[in-house]
Parts: sequence; structure tokens; C-alpha cells
Amino acid sequence: MGLARTHAVTLSGVEGRLVTVEAQGADGLPATVMTGLADNACRQAPDRVRPALRNCGMSIPPRRWTINLSPAGVPKTGSGLDLAIAVAMMAAEDHVPATAVAGVAQIGEVGLAGDVRPVPGVLPMVVAAADGGVTDVLVAADAAREAALVRGVQVHPVRTLGEVRSFFRARAEGGQVDLPMPPAAPRAVQAVPDLGDVVGQAVARQALEIAAAGGHHLLLVGPPGAGKTMLAERLPGLLPPLEGPDALAVTAIHSVLGALAVDDRLVSEPPFVAPHHTASTAAVIGGGSRAVHPGAVSRAHHGVLFMDEAPEFRRDVLDGLRQPLESGEVVIARADRHVRLPARFQLVLAANPCPCGSAGGQCVCPPFRRNGYLGRLSGPLLDRVDLKLAVSAVTRGDLALPPGEPTAVVSERVALARQRQQERWHELPYRLNSQVPGALLREEPWRPAARERRPLELAMDRGALTLRGLDRALRVAWTLADLRGASRPGLDDVTLALDLRTPTGVKVA
Repeated sequence: MGLARTHAVTLSGVEGRLVTVEAQGADGLPATVMTGLADNACRQAPDRVRPALRNCGMSIPPRRWTINLSPAGVPKTGSGLDLAIAVAMMAAEDHVPATAVAGVAQIGEVGLAGDVRPVPGVLPMVVAAADGGVTDVLVAADAAREAALVRGVQVHPVRTLGEVRSFFRARAEGGQVDLPMPPAAPRAVQAVPDLGDVVGQAVARQALEIAAAGGHHLLLVGPPGAGKTMLAERLPGLLPPLEGPDALAVTAIHSVLGALAVDDRLVSEPPFVAPHHTASTAAVIGGGSRAVHPGAVSRAHHGVLFMDEAPEFRRDVLDGLRQPLESGEVVIARADRHVRLPARFQLVLAANPCPCGSAGGQCVCPPFRRNGYLGRLSGPLLDRVDLKLAVSAVTRGDLALPPGEPTAVVSERVALARQRQQERWHELPYRLNSQVPGALLREEPWRPAARERRPLELAMDRGALTLRGLDRALRVAWTLADLRGASRPGLDDVTLALDLRTPTGVKVA
């Protein structure tokens, strides 16, 4: 009986924090004292661990137990610390050598029968353990393949506390327990919606290509059945696959949310997230009364956030998008901490022109409702949207047109345009035109010549364009130049960028 020390990991948003777990049993009235800002689920861990150890043949005599979770000022949430607390108590009672558990991290929930169960967020937890210098991690067998996605860490899958005891005893003797990795699940194959299925809408298809090439935000306004949702669903297929740190970051978010695919591979397709218009601020932006959970904007990280029937969303939800659209992250403030959630996504807004959706001769909405419907989208939000497009209904003549280009053809042009952007900005911390500050684009050598700037300056003089709008039009103009392989945007590029930003037929503010 003595002091034992091992490691666990807790989550703060989508990031893990390495925690040192200390356990000591002493003579006195039987009790358990846990220190270190543990939430209810974490404080209940000893009540699960003690019967689990007894059911696995490891006696825990009634003592006064003190369990310390360090650093004490970091909130500890969830049941993922169960396994580390069990290991610390096993070492304190000499069921396993204390020296063998000191440099190992454990992640998992413990059942009363002694079984080890997976918990959400294993991937970012293992990343945090690796960043903290831990090289050996014990996880539930069902989460082992997810944990093995992290390089530089030896993952040991365990199913029961009995296997944990055997592992540490063999480790202390210099041996190795063979803990086989579970078999890989078959990879799920999902059909990608093809852009060739969209009938007509040549201008909207071009706007979608521009948005994909430069990472620009898009607003589509048109009657029901015009194809707004079809267009939005095909945007992720135009984006390049996720690789390296981007794929790891998106997979970590899915892991925290418990939405990781059963094949336990890195997410390589840009996500497409479409929350319902009744969603709350916490559901879209992120938050929570206790633990901070990622919202839809974080689920759409490095992908597409589609908000259909955008004027029907609550005003506070829509205005809450303004910060992540600018910074690429959400900062959730609490009294004891600030949690940062990644949220660099492409926003696609879709709206009907009026509440009944039949603007024009068949509209039955009163004038005050029709005029104020799109006004629910605030000016500051729409000023951050690069492309605004009026989508007309599909006509019978559109059905006679030949099919449009498929996703595979358009995505090749998008990839080439993105490659040109990366080559241009490789010495700066930007990868896409949409990420470049406007102040940089208004300076030499990136500033367009006076002739090319003239349409933008006239629009500012008329009050039709703000300074932020001018900067975003410049970004779109550079993307248009990249799509046609030009070294600099020309007058046609600037004019088209301005037309796509302030189109006729879309009165949104």
C-alpha cells in the first residue's frame, strides 16, 4: 500500500489535456476523496472501479482513498479517466508494480464487470498524450484502431482489467503481453452527388466552381425547386480530399462527437453539414452548460456548412456565424476557462425570395412580409458572403440542353486553381484567396491597376460596396484569374466579381 501515479487525458472542447492521476490508500474510516475539478461522471469513477476490481479478482480493502487529478485547475470531464484511476488504485494496492504504470496513459470507461469500454474523443486524447511525451497508451479494444491513427504512440488494446494487470506485470518483468489489434472494419463507400445531375443553372454552376476554387461563401436566392439544395450538396465533391493535419483535425472533431465512421480511418472527404432551421445557438455555434461541445460550424471544419431556408434561422444563430467566418474558430467563454473550437468552413446560404416562395406574379405574401423576409439576414452577415446569386426556376427549355460538366471535370479545374494559389502565397500563411487579408490585396504588387480597380471604386462611391466588400471582391477576382490560368486579374474578372457580389434580383439588405 502506497502512492501510485499514472496518466489520463481529459477533453477541453476538441483538444485533449494530459492529466496526472495519483492514488493513495491510508488507514482510517473508509472514504474516497477526489481533488482536481472533476465533474459528476468523473467523481463517480471510484464507485465503478472498486466493484470492477473485485469482480476481476483484485481485492480493494476498505480504506481512506485520496485521488488527485493534476493539474488541479483544469476541469476534468467524462468517464474517460476511469481506467487511469483503476490502474492507479491497482498500483497503490500492489496488484501491479507502481514503476510500470508511471509513464503510461490510460483512456477508457470501466464497467462493473471489469470490462473496458470506449469513450468519445479517443483520437484527440491520444494526440495530447503524444504531445505530452507519452509513448504507450492503453485504450479499449473497440477504440484501438482509432487511437492507432496517431503516429509515434504504441497503442495497447485491452478488454478487461484482468488484461490490464497482465500487461503491467509483464511490462515490469521486461516482457510484452500480446494484445492483438481488433480486425479492421470494411470501409464504407458513399456515392458522391455529381454536378452533372443539375439541370440548367449555368451561372449557378459557375458560381459553385468559383466558391470551390477560392474557398468563398455563397448565397443562393430562388424559388422552391430551382436546385439550390442540389447545388449546395455538390460543393464538397468539388473540393480536394483532406490530407495531413486537416484530415486529422476533422477526424478529431468527429471523434469527440461520436460520429466517426466504423472503419476508423482518417476522414478524407470534406464534411457537409446541414443543420435544421430550428437549431439552437449551442447546436450551431457550439457550447453547453457543463462540458463545451462542438457545434455544426466545427463539424463543418474544412468542409461546407449549408443553411437551407436561412431566413427561418433565429437571428442570434445567424449573427453568431460572423466571428467564425472571419477568424476560422469559435471561442466559448466560461467563468473558469475559454475553449477554442476550430471552425474554418465554407458557408452556403439558401433562401426563398419570400415566405411563400413564389415571388412574382403568383406571390400571395403582403408587401411588408415580402420586403422584410430576406432582411432577416443581417447586413454584417451578408457583407461576409462573397458570392450572391439569384437562381431562377428551371424551364422546359433547360431540359433540352445537353448535360453539364460532371464533378470530375470541374474538380480538376478547381484543383489547378488551388495549386496556383498555394504557389502564390507559399511564403505567407495563406493557402486560399479567401484567407488573404484585404489590406494585402490593396497593396503592391497585388493591387490591380487603376483601370481594373475603377468598377470597385465607383461602387464604393455609390455606397453599394463597403471596404470589406471591396476586399472580398478582390479575392473573388483573383480566384477567377486562377481558374483561367492568368497571372493577374483583368477587368473582366473584377467586373464579374462585382456582379456576383451585388447581383440584380437579390435584395438582401
